[in-house]
Amino acid sequence: MKKLLAMLIALVMVLSFAACGNEPEGEAAGSVYWLNFKPESDEVLKDLAAKYTEATGVEVKIETAASGTYNETLTAEMDKSEAPTIFVVGNQAAVDTWGDYCLDLTGTAIADELNTDAYMLYDADGKLCSIGYCYECYGIIVNNALLNEAGYDASEITNFESLKAIAEDITARSEELGFGAFTSNAMDASSSWRYTGHMINLEYYYEYADDPEAWANGTACAPELTGAYMDNFKALYDLAVTNSIVDRKELANGGFDAQAEFAEGKAVFYVQGSWEAGGLEGRGVDLSNLTMIPYYCGVEGEEKAGLNCGTENYWAINGNASEEDIQATIDFMVWLVTDPEASEAAVGTFGVMPYKSAAVSTNPFLAQANAYLGDGCYNMAWITNFQPNVDAYRAAAVSAMNDYNADPTDANWETVVTAFIDGWATQYAAANG
Repeated sequence: MKKLLAMLIALVMVLSFAACGNEPEGEAAGSVYWLNFKPESDEVLKDLAAKYTEATGVEVKIETAASGTYNETLTAEMDKSEAPTIFVVGNQAAVDTWGDYCLDLTGTAIADELNTDAYMLYDADGKLCSIGYCYECYGIIVNNALLNEAGYDASEITNFESLKAIAEDITARSEELGFGAFTSNAMDASSSWRYTGHMINLEYYYEYADDPEAWANGTACAPELTGAYMDNFKALYDLAVTNSIVDRKELANGGFDAQAEFAEGKAVFYVQGSWEAGGLEGRGVDLSNLTMIPYYCGVEGEEKAGLNCGTENYWAINGNASEEDIQATIDFMVWLVTDPEASEAAVGTFGVMPYKSAAVSTNPFLAQANAYLGDGCYNMAWITNFQPNVDAYRAAAVSAMNDYNADPTDANWETVVTAFIDGWATQYAAANG
């Protein structure tokens, strides 16, 4: 009788666990170490890791690289005996560097959960090295209420000419209005990527659009740039820094909090991306009051421009990890994109995840990106992902831009052009031999 009772209890426990739907299936055989690329997601990911460990007994370690230091951190961590089992291989240049470490994700349970093949990176031999875990958009975020207070509506901004006229008028009346046009545009490590990695994409994208074959139709890095749209980059960058609430000569020092400035209603325009939604909402901002507009820069036909949409957030699994750790890592990743509560939290910090069972995004900026596309606007693809030797390349650009901000002469602008255009060819050669 006791034996029968024990068997019945065991059966009830098994059935109860099975009824839990998407509960994680992993056992505490291996462990997971995720070297996270996104500092703004650190707290959410650590909370999810703790919940998974509590449910399964599998240890999940989350380490987050400081902003702008991911490559150096990854290099250091990969040399350790307990190296990351999940890391980011976010562009083709990274595939060239880290491809040998990447597990072939073809046919894995996590790759099978994707709802698109748009975010997959392969090496030269056709190995699936990394898969997107979120995609994002960036442009210029607009505070509609402040813009209305200044006498304008976002629908009036359709090109660079209209953006410039409105920004300059707000600057001219800033004392009367009580707010300025643009937030600070700091060039320290916590912020410079908004310009050397994001705004510069307008130069890359339009070169790509002119000659997609030079980029193997978006699958390979062009060995050199023409610089044909650097004047357009200059126009938009100058507009942002000359109509900012912070003097451009102070930008090199950093220490500014553009998100706080925007949340506190100090400026109408904020050069940023969809990932800011959670942070702004956390500061009490009504997201329904915000709009994101494209990088208008004076290019012909830009009235049909959309937002910059893409990703550099690609998961790779360390193929050198033990079989137990690899399996534990895949199990954890599948749980993250299929469990309703886990995926809701992950989507909350990432914005959107391209997986069949992931929670639906409520990010308004991504909805606006889709609305632009629905209106027949073109997507400004993330050609910036092809930047060769990205850290050295951007560092040279930051240095040149700081010199230009300190003394905005034509001669100093030429050093910016040299850093971005000649620097591309130099770093491409260094990366490719």
